[in-house]
Amino acid sequence: MNPEVIDQLKTHLGANGLPYTIPIHPNLVHLTLGLFILGIAFDIVGSLFSVQKPIFKHFAITATRSNFFDVGWYNILGSAIITFFTVAVGFYEMMLAEPSTGKSAWGLQAMETMLWHGVGGVLLLALIVGMTIWRGFQRYVWRKDDGQQVQWSYLLSGLFIMLLMYMHGTLGAHLAAEFGVHNTADMLLRLGKNPNVLLN
Repeated sequence: MNPEVIDQLKTHLGANGLPYTIPIHPNLVHLTLGLFILGIAFDIVGSLFSVQKPIFKHFAITATRSNFFDVGWYNILGSAIITFFTVAVGFYEMMLAEPSTGKSAWGLQAMETMLWHGVGGVLLLALIVGMTIWRGFQRYVWRKDDGQQVQWSYLLSGLFIMLLMYMHGTLGAHLAAEFGVHNTADMLLRLGKNPNVLLN
């Protein structure tokens, strides 16, 4: 990596330490999370369809089991695609980060937190892509003629990945809240300026 290029980029940074007003990575993170969680949730609803069928009938909701699996598949697929952008933008914004000193609530320094968050992001990308491939094989090869399109082991793996996402997201929250990474108000306070005056 060429330090001169990074120094050139830093001359055009705003109050949040980025060349644009609002950090992109946190927005893409929530899109990744939402799509993945919805994908697993709809697959769970599809798997438990026979139990819920009387409820749908009572409320006059016309639903078929395959529709839930369709929504689950397209959400997982969307999550896998958007996660590539989420990780790429995360590394770009991490490259421009200048965290404050101190320790997080988990006892990690800023650079340790950033390192674990970066490594965790790549790991989650691999897990999400792996889950998408697994889901695709279930949909188009292994279980294409079955009523239940997904395996229970797939659903349990999805729930475990959600737990990893929670822990990984907490590291990202530590970066913003405790170390002030790309936090506009925090950056202005470090510069000795009043964010209430400048941001109104």
